[in-house]
Amino acid sequence: MAQTSHDTSLDLTLDAAALTAQLVDFPSPSGEEKALADAIETALRRLPHLTVDRHGNNVVARTNLGRAERVILAGHIDTVPIADNVPSRLDEDGVLWGCGTCDMKSGVAIQLRIAQTVTEPNRDLTFVFYDNEEVAAHLNGLGHVAEAHPDWLAGDFAILLEPTDNQVEGGCQGTLRVHLKTKGTRAHSARAWMGSNAIHKAAPILAKLAAYEPRTPVVDGLQFHEGLNAVRVEGGVATNVIPDECTVVVNFRYAPDRSEDEALAFVRDYFADCEIDEFIVDDHTGGARPGLNHPAAAAFMAAVGGEAKPKFGWTDVARFSALGVPAVNYSPGDPLLAHKIDERVKVSLIPEAEKRLSDWLTS
Repeated sequence: MAQTSHDTSLDLTLDAAALTAQLVDFPSPSGEEKALADAIETALRRLPHLTVDRHGNNVVARTNLGRAERVILAGHIDTVPIADNVPSRLDEDGVLWGCGTCDMKSGVAIQLRIAQTVTEPNRDLTFVFYDNEEVAAHLNGLGHVAEAHPDWLAGDFAILLEPTDNQVEGGCQGTLRVHLKTKGTRAHSARAWMGSNAIHKAAPILAKLAAYEPRTPVVDGLQFHEGLNAVRVEGGVATNVIPDECTVVVNFRYAPDRSEDEALAFVRDYFADCEIDEFIVDDHTGGARPGLNHPAAAAFMAAVGGEAKPKFGWTDVARFSALGVPAVNYSPGDPLLAHKIDERVKVSLIPEAEKRLSDWLTS
């Protein structure tokens, strides 16, 4: 299944599992997606039923059949950094191992297979392949396309091929990252009383975080679970110096019934009684309500079956929601395996997801 060093093309006639392996064998960590974007663009331009556009390393292909409804199938083509898990490997138990197998090249393979095989869909289709999802919001390729060519993303319903273990996950939680800085005065640790320890001043912040009780609201029938956590602590000068600065990096994952302003106000208020010298918003992207009451979403749920679950992580359904396009997450990857060194996907789930999507789009 591995791609040779001389093969820079994609074969969309392969079955979805084999195509997943071929995609994994195109290394594409965030910021290094050009080769894969080139291959995707070339493969899609061979399909006469699609029009293809490109913006940076983001490729958008569309049918234009005049259908009453348009569905968007979207997926990011980047992965987290490779950790000796490329090329792909298929084991005797039918499990495909490799960077991106779960998040989300199995989903991208399904997009490409639908583009190849569903030439007369019952709804017009838009396929979006975008870069830099796994890094900061300002680099996100889908966001860049939305800013430069919002008409490319017009639609009635979107399916983001994020890992869900072949179960529909509705909406997503918002994510807010802030830097809480405390400041003190440097001194020699032998004469600590001459200074003020900024790390010690951060103790109340950590105590507040340890005492946090998560909120679990029900939004549009799905129960979300918020989280407020320190994800990094930075401070210290040398082992014999009292530190004059400390930063606690806090990540707030919040349910989609909060607006971005409400989420930020909550975090400010929660730490109001702590002595914080600087409160810096480092990254912030709102969530998305599930939107499962939309007719297209209901039809999709009926077609794929199962019971919808909430998406606890942030995904780009939020960007579609902001554009007025209801969106859900659906693909064969197990979300618990995303970003892991032993990332993998059960091969049998890939054609299963492809068939469900194909049946829905052709029945």
